[in-house]
Amino acid sequence: MKRKALSVKRKSNPELSSSATHHASRITPVYYPVLLNLKGKKVIVVGGGKVAERKALPLLKSGAKVTVISPECTERLKKENLRGNIQYVPRRYKKGDLKNAFLVIAATDSNETNRKISEDAPYLVNIVDMPLLCNFIVPSVVRRGPLTIAVSTSGISPSLARTIRKELEGLYGREFEKHLNHIKKMRVKALSGIKNNKERIKFLRGLSLNAWKKLRS
Repeated sequence: MKRKALSVKRKSNPELSSSATHHASRITPVYYPVLLNLKGKKVIVVGGGKVAERKALPLLKSGAKVTVISPECTERLKKENLRGNIQYVPRRYKKGDLKNAFLVIAATDSNETNRKISEDAPYLVNIVDMPLLCNFIVPSVVRRGPLTIAVSTSGISPSLARTIRKELEGLYGREFEKHLNHIKKMRVKALSGIKNNKERIKFLRGLSLNAWKKLRS
C-alpha cells in the first residue's frame, strides 16, 4: 500500500523569499518528539564532509541502509564504504537520487542544492542549519545502552542543547546501561513467569525503583 501520510509537498517554497523568511524566523514550530526505528530503511545523506559524517554514523548504528552522495567524502566515510557498511556515490546530487528514501539529510555548502533536496525528498527531510526547509530536526542525544535522552531547543539554540546534553551525560553515567540490561532480562522473566497482572506490575515497578535507588545512592 502506497504511503502518503508522511509525504511533504514543498510547493514553490514561499520560505525562499526574504520577507517570508523574516516572518517565519519568528515562529517556532511545536515539534512532536518521536523515536524512529530505521532498521532496514533507505536513508540518504547528501554531502561528504565532517557534518555529513556526524549525521551518517548514528544512522548507520541505528540499522539504516545509508547512502552518501558527494563528489568527495571523509576518510571515515570511505572506510565505511570499503567495509560495505554504507554505499558511497562519488558525484553531485541530481534529481531522482531520493527515490524511495524514507529519510534524507542534506549537509552541503550549496543553498541551491539544499533547496532542491528539500523539494525532492519524498518523506522525512532535514537540511542542516536550514530549519525552514526541514520537516524534522535532530535533537542532541545522550545514549546509555537502551536509555536515550533527547534534548532540543526547537532549533533556537543548538549550542545550548549541547550544553544541557553534556550536563546530562554527567548525571546519567555508563552504569545505567548495565542496570537497564538487568531490568530487561528480569522483565522478560516476569512477563512469562508471573501470571497475575497486578503482581507482575508491582514486581516490575519495584525492580525499577530499586535500580534507581542503587544508581542514586
